Amino acid sequence: MKNEYAFADKISGEDLKISRNYLHLTQRQLSELIGVNIKTVERWEKPQTVIDGPVVRLIRILVEKPNLIEQFRIPEQELPLRMLYYYRDELCTIADVDENQGLVEVINFTDRLQYRAFGSQRDVSINGFYEFLESRCMPKSRDKLELELRELGLPFYDPLLIIEKTKGKMAEDDFWIDLRWKMKEV
Repeated sequence: MKNEYAFADKISGEDLKISRNYLHLTQRQLSELIGVNIKTVERWEKPQTVIDGPVVRLIRILVEKPNLIEQFRIPEQELPLRMLYYYRDELCTIADVDENQGLVEVINFTDRLQYRAFGSQRDVSINGFYEFLESRCMPKSRDKLELELRELGLPFYDPLLIIEKTKGKMAEDDFWIDLRWKMKEV
């Protein structure tokens, strides 16, 4: 017996527009959310258009569970440093950091603890953040550390600089890190 689901196979352009407005999304925001060009959304929303395919089910799910949009929305970066922690191409954790004030704000985008940068830990200290970074790069006690640093073009051991050069990639896993600094507004 084939699996059946209680989803409509098609929706009208008018219904799509009503759904988009219900979700408080602009055409651009909807296009970015579902990964299509804004022109596609504009074309879909023409009154006589009939839309089919996976987007119909996705829109239905979002209308039924609108909190999913907020659950996966990436907030503006407020603190000077943002660490994005990935498993393959999936963003799992964001940590926004202010080293001077010792602040670490963590947002997880997965319920799988083994994919989160800090596991089940909710409140991460600045020391915990640095310990995590060190766990994603060579240890400070590594034999011939100076040679490794020279190969990376680094004058001294600094986990942030090492992660910046290596993306925190380790040979035995598919996790990696992207570091972003927020420029100070003048």
